[in-house]
Amino acid sequence: MLAIKKSRGDKIFDAILYVLLALIMVVTLYPFWTQVVISLDGSGVKGASYASGFVLFPKKITLDSYVLAFKYEALWSGYFNTIVRTVLGVLLSVVFTSITAYPLSKKDLPLNRTATSIILFTMLFGGGTIPSYLLIKELGMFNTVWALVVPGMISAFNVMIIRNFFRSLPEELEESARVDGAGYLRIFAQIVLPLCKPVLATVALWVGVGHWNAWFDSMIYISDPAKQVLQIVLRKIIIENNTTDISIMMQNMASHSEFSGRQLQATIIMFSIIPMLIVYPFIQKYFVKGIMIGAVKG
Repeated sequence: MLAIKKSRGDKIFDAILYVLLALIMVVTLYPFWTQVVISLDGSGVKGASYASGFVLFPKKITLDSYVLAFKYEALWSGYFNTIVRTVLGVLLSVVFTSITAYPLSKKDLPLNRTATSIILFTMLFGGGTIPSYLLIKELGMFNTVWALVVPGMISAFNVMIIRNFFRSLPEELEESARVDGAGYLRIFAQIVLPLCKPVLATVALWVGVGHWNAWFDSMIYISDPAKQVLQIVLRKIIIENNTTDISIMMQNMASHSEFSGRQLQATIIMFSIIPMLIVYPFIQKYFVKGIMIGAVKG
């Protein structure tokens, strides 16, 4: 196979592109690496890793701040509530979004265009915060996980992505199954869904990250501190500067003079990031395929 010789202009363009990508990578990784360095800093001086500017590596690595964070009860209750919310949100969203998208993928469905237009309309206009608040209140979902997962259970954008993926599947598969006596529900569950792992994994990743990072709806609909999600716990510590519990924890440690509230904040931030870093590599292989077919195939 003959290699295509690049012109001088192409080489300059590639060099500029690589430099830009490297800069984007540095800008993206800088906040994350800063938190890693601060959380692992064991130099014995409060704020040593950020008081004098960015440090590439901590002078002394210690896990003492992580051991201390393990004793923060609000962190674990927030973790549990966020995991429950994320799992329920992903399962319900994937199931109901795919069920909605499947009939819309059939061009012979009566009023298909009308139903699709109504769904697309919700992407442009919403009821707003106050009507949503009143609706959740009237449904009796205050202080429950359902107030966090039901309102966003079906996304119009995700419906369109999955619908387009369904349309890319060969129609002969369903026709042969119907000839063999399979009904629509069996075709959908046993034939269509197994072939849609890329787009379902992609949507699951979007929905999961969205639920994991969400905090505003929990702040509005959840008043019980024991039911607050992890992001609300982080918000109280970082934005509201509510470090009372952390101060009490530090006083109970014999080596508390080596810690600062900022270091514990960085440690707790790392706790919130690690789960997504673990999950993403397992889904990433489906990501590109799901996006390309679901977005391009109309």
